Amino acid sequence: MTPLLLGHRGTPKMHQENTMRGFQAALDAGLDGVELDVRRLKDGTLVIHHDEHLKDGRALPQMEAADLPDDVPTLEELLEWAATTGAYLNVEIKYERALPDDRVARTLDAIRAHGLTQRVILSSFNPLLLAAARSHAPEIERGFLYHRSYKFGPLDLVPLVLRGLKASASHPHHSMIDAALMAQAQAGGWRVNTWTVNNPAEVIRLEALGVSALIGDLPDVLLVSR
Repeated sequence: MTPLLLGHRGTPKMHQENTMRGFQAALDAGLDGVELDVRRLKDGTLVIHHDEHLKDGRALPQMEAADLPDDVPTLEELLEWAATTGAYLNVEIKYERALPDDRVARTLDAIRAHGLTQRVILSSFNPLLLAAARSHAPEIERGFLYHRSYKFGPLDLVPLVLRGLKASASHPHHSMIDAALMAQAQAGGWRVNTWTVNNPAEVIRLEALGVSALIGDLPDVLLVSR
């Protein structure tokens, strides 16, 4: 099966990351969609941005919508674009605190409102956010992000988390993926979506192992085997 190819925060080597221009450039280059990050402003506005601070140092949690630069999209703007273009979205809720906040329910409600429940996977490094997502909108797929193993002796916590969340996908860093991880995912019924893949040889290796989605900064690299 041909994997989904997703632009990591759009096309960050070509355009400013997490901008509408960069997202559209990913589709124009031939990718299937994009990966993006959701944060919250002081007034509750949900925006697309990776870091807690803008480049000028302002903290997003202390800002209101009227203060937002033109190049930082709102979640609504992004979802309207995806509904129009047919882009697939990997929506990451950024880890801001251990306990879930209103971003989870509001992000899921907005995805529903735009008719995108079948073209979105919600991801996070925080299992508690994903558990809240499972409770609020079980029909929207969930993927657990991780960049290292979580083992206590012989006990591997990742499969336990994936089962507990009823996750659709495992989202490991690409350096963790080997035949054993793929076999574990197949046994559990989980797809494997991976990040951030910027090397053509690594794209080919991962496709041969059967990953379901590749997330990367460089469209030409992701498209090497198409």
